[in-house]
Amino acid sequence: MTNIVFVGAGAMAEAIINGLTKEEKISPTFIHVMNKSDDRQLAHLKETYNVQIVCGQRKALTEADIIFLAMKPKDANNALTSLAPYINNKVTIISVIAGISIQTITNSLGNRPIARVMPNTSAAVGMSASAVCWNALVSEDSKLLIINLLESIGTVKVVAEEDLHVVTALSGSGPAYFYFFAEQFESAAVEHGLDKGDARQLFIQTMEGAAQMLKKGDVEPKELRRRVTSPGGTTEAGIEQLMEHQVREAIFACIHAAQNRSRELGKLFES
Repeated sequence: MTNIVFVGAGAMAEAIINGLTKEEKISPTFIHVMNKSDDRQLAHLKETYNVQIVCGQRKALTEADIIFLAMKPKDANNALTSLAPYINNKVTIISVIAGISIQTITNSLGNRPIARVMPNTSAAVGMSASAVCWNALVSEDSKLLIINLLESIGTVKVVAEEDLHVVTALSGSGPAYFYFFAEQFESAAVEHGLDKGDARQLFIQTMEGAAQMLKKGDVEPKELRRRVTSPGGTTEAGIEQLMEHQVREAIFACIHAAQNRSRELGKLFES
């Protein structure tokens, strides 16, 4: 079996562990977790998923086949330095830390198979939109294994490392944008007299239905929008207001700012 060690025990680590155990990709016996603090979260992971808590047990690192780097970005430099003496030569590193490049990880851990993954928080319900890239040392078999593991939390796309910046802006941060729109549509509906619970359920179902229409993939979003927008009708009136208030420009600016910030964070780690 594949021995996996998670360095970090936060929300993303738990989401991945939940997916791996729920889909029976890996037995909990072979999933190990270490974290520098937060005994309550470690106890929760042990009780909920029956994984092995190995804080301070460096033997787990020496015997690992895969190490997930899932610590907070601010803790990454110290964590990588402390890991380096203990990891074996054959281990594959999978980083879910935003902003830290493969080269930066290589500088700390040496020349070895390294993959970077940008999941999102929907991993908690098995619906992450994840993107992955890797260096040349990741074998074809390891690539298939990594994709198989990540599919336990949602869909996976292989991208170039440079593209992870825009992926971070689009799908990494994307759930927050969706929740922001949900807040505003719900508040607007309530202001016009609709019950809050009804407004939320109607919005959720509307978005789920629209997502399924898009997922079919046989009609472009622009055409789907046109089919809903009757000349002189209510949808056209709403779209006109979105255009007048420059919502399109705001979305472009949103993605631009987020991917720029991803690049900035990467440079901070490299300096």
